[in-house]
Amino acid sequence: MSGQRVRAFVAVLLPDDVRARLAAAAAELRGRAPGLAWVRADNLHLTLRFLGEVEPVTLERVREALAAAATTVAPFTVVLGGLGGFPPGRAPRVVWAGVVAGSEGLGVLHAALESTLAARGIPGEGRAYHAHVTLARARDPRGASGLASAVAEGPLFGEIRVAMLHLMRSEQGPGGSRYSVLAAAPLGDPSGAG
Repeated sequence: MSGQRVRAFVAVLLPDDVRARLAAAAAELRGRAPGLAWVRADNLHLTLRFLGEVEPVTLERVREALAAAATTVAPFTVVLGGLGGFPPGRAPRVVWAGVVAGSEGLGVLHAALESTLAARGIPGEGRAYHAHVTLARARDPRGASGLASAVAEGPLFGEIRVAMLHLMRSEQGPGGSRYSVLAAAPLGDPSGAG
């Protein structure tokens, strides 16, 4: 990895049972949207920050920021549920599962991460954070038509105890993206009591 750029992102990983329920919902939608590239079940996660291609020196600063941000937020719980699309409407380019409870905690964690990244010279994304799990992306830039009714509702997928942040590497291969953990940082008790 010395000298090589790495495609990276910061994520909250999901428990197996939640990923299985998300994969089952995606399987039900597949027949309605043949123009989508579906995320493999083992790759499903909550992204806190996409970083893109980064140099090794930047990756080290991201590791530091990840550890610093994690210590400022106590563990919390989120509930995944419902389906949606970006942009909203008849032909979304991204199909996602939403966060129906606990999004405030993710917002606080995202803000802490953005702040610690900025303190290390890594600029912000420049857009509002919307907590979600990406299930599929349209192959056609015009989006995938016919999904409006399918993504208007959806079941609850389960609770997630957010207690760890992960710096992830994404590598493209013949079978799609493959993710690996580069670093992990446990969330802490910001009061210092525990």
